[in-house]
Amino acid sequence: MTASPLENELPPLDGAALLARLPEVRGTLTPMAPLHNQSWFGVGGPAEVLFRPKDEEDLAAFLAACPSDVPLTLLGHASNTLIRDGGVEGVVIRLGPAFGKISIEGTTLEAGAAAADIAIARKAEEAELAGLAFLSGIPGSLGGALRMNAGAYGGEIKDTLTSVRALDRTGQIRVLTKDEMGFSYRHASAPENLIFLAATFALSPGDKASLAKERQRIAAKREASQPLRAKTCGSTFANPEGDPAGRKAWQLIEEAGCKGATHGGAEVSSIHCNFLINMGGATAHDLEALGEEIRARVENASGVTLRWEIKRIGRKAPHEQTKKEE
Repeated sequence: MTASPLENELPPLDGAALLARLPEVRGTLTPMAPLHNQSWFGVGGPAEVLFRPKDEEDLAAFLAACPSDVPLTLLGHASNTLIRDGGVEGVVIRLGPAFGKISIEGTTLEAGAAAADIAIARKAEEAELAGLAFLSGIPGSLGGALRMNAGAYGGEIKDTLTSVRALDRTGQIRVLTKDEMGFSYRHASAPENLIFLAATFALSPGDKASLAKERQRIAAKREASQPLRAKTCGSTFANPEGDPAGRKAWQLIEEAGCKGATHGGAEVSSIHCNFLINMGGATAHDLEALGEEIRARVENASGVTLRWEIKRIGRKAPHEQTKKEE
C-alpha cells in the first residue's frame, strides 16, 4: 500500500497571511479565531480569519473587495453544524445583532438572518399571527433555517415564506421568491454562495392563547423526546424519502442496533437515537466517524442510505487527512 498525497498536502492555515490580503472593514477581522466555543457540539478547529461585519453595508463592501480565490463560509448559531478539527480555511462570516431585527406590518413578518428561530416564533405569537409556531422548537437562526428548509411539528419554512433578500459573492443584492429558493425536504437549492440577509413571511391572524398553547405543547414534546441538556446539534440525519415502510431516520438507526453506540467521546443518544452527543472530550472526528458508522450499519440492515442533516464544514485534522490506497 502506498500513501496517496491528497488532503495531507494542504498547507496549514495562516491567518496572518490571509488577513494581509483582505480589505479593511468597519467590523472585526480576527485571525485564527477559535470556533469550538461557537459550536453546540463544543468541538472544532479555528477559523483562518473570522469576520464579524458591522452591518449590511460593511458586509457588501467586504464581498465586493475580497479576492475571489478566498473561500467564504457563513456560520450561523452552529446549532446544526459540525466544525471539523482542522479548522475552516478562508474567511468565516458570523452575522451579529444588526442582522437579527424582526419587524411586523399587518400580517407580514420580516426577520433578519441572524434572528433566533425561537425569537421569531415569539414575536409572531405576541402579534397574534399564526404560521411560525414550529420555529419555537428549532434551535438556531433564520439563515440556517432558510438554507435547509427547516421544519418540525407540522410546519416548514417554505409554508409561509414569500421572499428572501441576499448578497452574492460580488456584494450585490439579490431578492429571491419562494420558488427561486428551490425548496424540497430539508433542503434549498438556492446558490450556495448567497449570504441570506433577511426573509419575509405572509402569516394569518391567530388567537394568542391558542398560539401560546401550541408553543407549550412543542416545548413539552421536545423536553420528553430530545436530549436537550447534552452537547448535541439536533437531528443528525434527514428522514429518508422513498422508504417502502415509511420509517423515520431514528427508527432505522434503532433497528440497526445503533442506540447507545460510541466512538471516542461521542455517543448515540439513548433518548433519541438520531441525536449524536459529545459526552465530554469528543472530537469532531469522533462525532463524524460515529455518524458514518451509523450510516453504514443502517444501509447494511435496511438498504436505506441516510443523508446527513447536520452540515459539516472545515478540514479534517492533519492525522485524519492521510488516505491510503491499495
